Amino acid sequence: MDIATVIGLLMGTALVIGSILIGGGGLGPFINIPSLMITVGGSIAAILINFPLANVISVFAVTKKCFLTALPSTEETIEQFRELSTKARRDGLLALEGEMETITDEFMTRGLEMVIGGTPAEEVEQLLSTEVGYIEQRHQTGKKLLDATAAAAPAFGMIGTLIGLVQMLRTLDDPSQIGVGMATALLTTLYGALIANLFCIPLAGKLEARSQEEVLLRELMIMGLTSLVEGHAPRAVEERLHAFLSPSRRPEREAA
Repeated sequence: MDIATVIGLLMGTALVIGSILIGGGGLGPFINIPSLMITVGGSIAAILINFPLANVISVFAVTKKCFLTALPSTEETIEQFRELSTKARRDGLLALEGEMETITDEFMTRGLEMVIGGTPAEEVEQLLSTEVGYIEQRHQTGKKLLDATAAAAPAFGMIGTLIGLVQMLRTLDDPSQIGVGMATALLTTLYGALIANLFCIPLAGKLEARSQEEVLLRELMIMGLTSLVEGHAPRAVEERLHAFLSPSRRPEREAA
């Protein structure tokens, strides 16, 4: 689990609620069902108009990557390829079939199956690179959905505020209702700002970062798999994969 995402969301929510409670009056005045209907419902309606239904439904599975990280680390993957290349160098590619049970990553498993099956390196690279392209496309679609929601929520919040102001102005003959009406009208703007800036924009940024991490790891795996097919020595495979590490991490890796 990505603890930073969870901590950030909980901290932001706690700070908003805490500031409301400290200011007095409780949470009651800040809860308004019509305002939520306009802001949340309007945002959902906007993305349904803007995107196909299948993409809207799939965004939940893609956004899950902001909270759950099931990918192995780059260092672990490099070490795994060093061990695989050592075994393949000593016993041949068919000997790698016994290592399949220890590999939990589906992308890695498919690639290793092609390697063991004798698929040429060029074809392995082409097929897996195509899959990486579609992975990146799905992530970009999820990010676009979150960005669209972040843009729609404040806009519908402003629409709700305008609706509230129109309703308030119709009751100017009763001055006692002006304050309440103004406060209710501003709630939709508050809801829209919170949805956009506390949830959608940060989650879109985290999803983009997760996408870049996964694409980098998949490209490393492709490099390692093609190196196995080409029969590179374990040390040569490790050196090739070190290119995917940042310069600050390479000396530590080589020293180890």
